[in-house]
Amino acid sequence: MKLSAQTSIHLAPSLLSANFLALESELRRCEQAGATVLHCDVMDGNFVPNLTFGPPIIAQLRTATKLELDVHLMIEAPERSVANYAKAGADTITVHAEVSPHLHRTLMQIKELGCQAGVALNPSTPVTMIEHVLPLCDVVLVMSVNPGFGGQKFISSALEKLASLRVYQQSGHGEFMISVDGGVDLTTAPLVVEAGAQRLVAGNALFGPALAENFKKLSQAAGC
Repeated sequence: MKLSAQTSIHLAPSLLSANFLALESELRRCEQAGATVLHCDVMDGNFVPNLTFGPPIIAQLRTATKLELDVHLMIEAPERSVANYAKAGADTITVHAEVSPHLHRTLMQIKELGCQAGVALNPSTPVTMIEHVLPLCDVVLVMSVNPGFGGQKFISSALEKLASLRVYQQSGHGEFMISVDGGVDLTTAPLVVEAGAQRLVAGNALFGPALAENFKKLSQAAGC
């Protein structure tokens, strides 16, 4: 089902900041806090200078939770891997425009696999780069930090991109959700929502001993 421009604002806890030695417990805490979606950052050590996990972990997450699995592929040649992530249980698969020379075909491939299709943009990548594939997108993810590591400082130029995407939404260029990832906290959450963000990916601002309390405070700051 297409995600519309009227989709309500919500938080997506980023697994990158979770305790990997207690993932099932972290899942339960996310569920109890009120999360409906879990953001899963897949990194290959090539497109970004870090490694995380692959399809086997996604498959284990799928068996352990009914939360929507929003899988963000920060990898080179994503078209070679999307089928594996779809099979593992991803609900949404997001690929980076910077490493997808045949982006239209890759988005079609994701949709044919039965998943929602997303495109992510690095801080230096303009929104105009994906203008012609917006009608195929279910999600557009604006990176408000340089991808690869958690805990980075928010890059304020992301606000302009979010605002540009909202204009595209309102002018009928597609029915996609606007998502933002990086440096989302109590200070930046209201700013990104005002600019147009509908899904706020947050890691360090949520995970820790007080996840439920953090989730509530950040939700209030974002107006969720």
